[in-house]
Amino acid sequence: MTTAILVSILMTLVAASTPILLAALGELVTEKAGVLNLGVEGMMLCGAVAGFAVAFSTGSTMLGLLAAMVAGMATAMVFAVLTLSLTANQVATGLALTIFGIGASSLIGAGFVGRTITRLGPVFPAALSEHPWLRAVFGHDIVVYLSLALVLGVSLFLRRTRPGLILRAVGENDASAHAIGYPVIAIRYAAIAFGGALAGLGGAYFSLALTPMWADGLTAGRGWIALALVVFAAWRPGRLLLGAYLFGAVMTLELQAKAAGITWLAPELLAMTPYLATVAVLTMMSLGRRSGRLNAPACLGKPFSAS
Repeated sequence: MTTAILVSILMTLVAASTPILLAALGELVTEKAGVLNLGVEGMMLCGAVAGFAVAFSTGSTMLGLLAAMVAGMATAMVFAVLTLSLTANQVATGLALTIFGIGASSLIGAGFVGRTITRLGPVFPAALSEHPWLRAVFGHDIVVYLSLALVLGVSLFLRRTRPGLILRAVGENDASAHAIGYPVIAIRYAAIAFGGALAGLGGAYFSLALTPMWADGLTAGRGWIALALVVFAAWRPGRLLLGAYLFGAVMTLELQAKAAGITWLAPELLAMTPYLATVAVLTMMSLGRRSGRLNAPACLGKPFSAS
């Protein structure tokens, strides 16, 4: 296998991992605040269609990315109002949000099916990526580098800052946090908004970078993989990065097999491996692996009332 093919596989792996890394990172912050939002897939789809619609209409992928974040945040706020202000069940509301996102994206995107836009391009000049290995470092678009910076930023925020400590305290013991004067509901609103923005950005990466065109169900269930990834990473940003790239490698198995000349494996079998891996991860965690059980926020999914 030549250097060019190896670099190409690496580039594909990074690109495939980026949207689930973003969505999972946003969900990790949301869950650290004690909120379980199962609507990641719906928020990603809303971000994907909003980003594509704006980018197609304006010709600007940057505006498309911004619109995707706003759309994801707005969708997340619907979930926040229902679960935090109206104390609806978080699991049921999250599933309803996914169904809403699937339907809304299909309706809004009906007029854009099959249309294409200019793909989100590399952020560094082409001169920096002439050599294959330099291309693996400098040949990515801005969202890839942003995702890596966000992992570092979230990790430092949660571990080294006072606001991060407060957010974790809200997720671990909301009653105690409220008793000493912290606004639990407001903090959870902010965490949900952040999670929605990153989910929308991750969804837009599908329609603006991976496959710069619109089609129904563009995210293909990647939101569920992002949810499983948070559990797999034991709610730790550093492990989340490793897990995202591991899942990205699994998702690119079909392309890697073709590049290696392996034809005896059915492509349908290779395409289903990410979802089999997701089921396997959740099953192992549910059987009581210490890393997952000890790091889950104590108040995750539990309603809170200030009265």
